[in-house]
Amino acid sequence: MPPILKKKIPLPLIIMPPVCFLGLILCPQELLASSELHLDGASLSLAWALPFAGMLLSIALFPLFAAHFWEKNYGKVAIFWVLSLTIPQFIVFGPEVTLYNGLHTIVGEYIPFIIVLIALFTISGGIRVKGTLTGTPLLNLIILTIGTILASIMGTTGASMLLIRPFIRALSHRKYKTHSIIFFIFLVSNAGGCLTPLGDPPLFLGFIKGVDFFWTAAHLWKQTSFLCVILLILYFIIDLMYYRKEGSPKIEHSEKLSLEGKINFLLLFCVVGLVLFSGMSSIKSKIVIWGEVEYAVANLIRDLGLLSLAGLSLLLTKKESRRANHFTWAPILEVTKLFLGIFITMLPAITILRAGASGALGSLVSLVTAPDGSPVNLAYFWLTGALSSFLDNAPTYLVFFNSAGGDAQHLMHDIPLTLAAISCGAVFLGANTYIGNAPNFMVRSIAEERGIKMPSFFGYTLWSILILEPIFVVMSLIFF
Repeated sequence: MPPILKKKIPLPLIIMPPVCFLGLILCPQELLASSELHLDGASLSLAWALPFAGMLLSIALFPLFAAHFWEKNYGKVAIFWVLSLTIPQFIVFGPEVTLYNGLHTIVGEYIPFIIVLIALFTISGGIRVKGTLTGTPLLNLIILTIGTILASIMGTTGASMLLIRPFIRALSHRKYKTHSIIFFIFLVSNAGGCLTPLGDPPLFLGFIKGVDFFWTAAHLWKQTSFLCVILLILYFIIDLMYYRKEGSPKIEHSEKLSLEGKINFLLLFCVVGLVLFSGMSSIKSKIVIWGEVEYAVANLIRDLGLLSLAGLSLLLTKKESRRANHFTWAPILEVTKLFLGIFITMLPAITILRAGASGALGSLVSLVTAPDGSPVNLAYFWLTGALSSFLDNAPTYLVFFNSAGGDAQHLMHDIPLTLAAISCGAVFLGANTYIGNAPNFMVRSIAEERGIKMPSFFGYTLWSILILEPIFVVMSLIFF
């Protein structure tokens, strides 16, 4: 029996947001007195991205060659790479710039990101499917199809966290399971989230920037359907082959299906409502936290609401139900620590990209514009997607959204294919790596915790190269 609710909620999970805010309050204000606090992407060399590269290589190589060390010390490794960036930054740019950019990343990006994940992880962990789930190829296909549809309604993270545990239960009697989890990541954690701004963070940012709510569904349904139908057919064929290789295993005794923790469905839709509220709210007030670091009041309401919903889920869900659901805090703790390192160390890379043609990656960014000034949609799709595979896909989307003009009305009506290429690249190609989208990493962690052997960072990327890339090539030729 997994050691779950016999213990209290892990202390880091409880104190993480308050400690971040406490650090801001205790920070000497004079350190932020400088008027020029932003890093200049045009003057940064690619050397500043080395800690981020080290972070990615650590995630890729340590589990492969030093698994025991990684399991015990991944948080310390993340801190090492954070310090590898912040200490040189402190020496070169001074305390003001270093502190501002660190606080801006934590307050503006990391805290909202991790609070949403904590809420979805906690609430979905309270929903338990009782009864017998027999993971035949047909049932597995149905689960993946439902998850793919739900991804655009409640987000890729919400749909992934809701269905991954029942899916793993359905696979419990199967010998070959890894391929099923990989296709789950492809479909539920990524491709399915391309039809509404609720589906994936890049599309939500586009919505905030003025893209109509239903524009994505109207203009991306062909690309989304093409990718998802092909992946579902491929999965069914592969799973059927493995199923027959296993001797078509069946469960002799079956139990009627039922649900526990139904109140959590209401809480999940409240999460969606709070996220929408923060993006559409007319509340323009902001809290200035020591210097120029701002925290929108609407975002504060959202984040406090999300934490409250997570607390309600813990109070309203039976402990026995979570225990039977194999709910533990380990996956979210791993994501909390590793993504803190990722968010902080990737800042120079994002800043360089935002500098456009004047930055160290200017030659790369310039590929999206033809000599006559017209957009190169094929380049927009592949560059947005390739960078989204390793960087946070939300800021990457914004980089190329702005490169294409940054005017939502112009993008929607004059060059809709360019906006479609940026949107599809950011969402679809996030499936290329474990870190391309947050639920990828969480699904992998939950699967490994349940004893399913998942491929390494490079192993998973090989799966994506063999399965996804040929489809993306065909898609880019047909649609872009």
